[in-house]
Amino acid sequence: MDELAEAAGITVRTLRFYRERKLLPPPRREGRIAWYDEHHLARLRTITALLDRGHTLNAIAELTDAFEAGRDVGEVLGLPGAPTEETPVRLTPEELADYFEGEVTPENLQAALDLGYIGTDGEEIVHISRRLLDVSATLVREGVPLAEVLSAGRQVRQHADAMAELFLRILRTHAPDTDVEKLRPLAKAVVEAELSLAMDRRLGQS
Repeated sequence: MDELAEAAGITVRTLRFYRERKLLPPPRREGRIAWYDEHHLARLRTITALLDRGHTLNAIAELTDAFEAGRDVGEVLGLPGAPTEETPVRLTPEELADYFEGEVTPENLQAALDLGYIGTDGEEIVHISRRLLDVSATLVREGVPLAEVLSAGRQVRQHADAMAELFLRILRTHAPDTDVEKLRPLAKAVVEAELSLAMDRRLGQS
């Protein structure tokens, strides 16, 4: 414990306090010896970084609970080998806080976990899509609350699922021998064109 506290730049008393608050997972024990590893050190550095960014210990505890209750990276990204055009992004909790400064609340974190946008892999956070991450961060910087971004994402997900099912049903019915991956760009082109036209119509009405 002394060695861990020194490496993390905190006092042993503070370390014990974090353990009592269950902010730190228990050590591995061999008899009467307690062993801490790099994961404990990473967790302590994360706590320090989040405190420096203005998060309270209560908020950090809630964030930790949300992460530990969330799905791991395998569940978020789907079955191994599943085709995808999206690029996952690995982040530390501090980097996630920097993306959405002031918006990384337990409620928003849980919503992102529920949507499958993020998962955990050890001490890292994995966002399922670089494009979604960048768009979400841009909207937040423009003044849209992250809670609204996530709510919109949930609605878009429903429509996107319906459109994907429509395309797959058409292909399976009328072109069962066609490689679906080859026609994926066609489906995307139709959706992008229709969305562009829909935006034109809505803007023309305003």
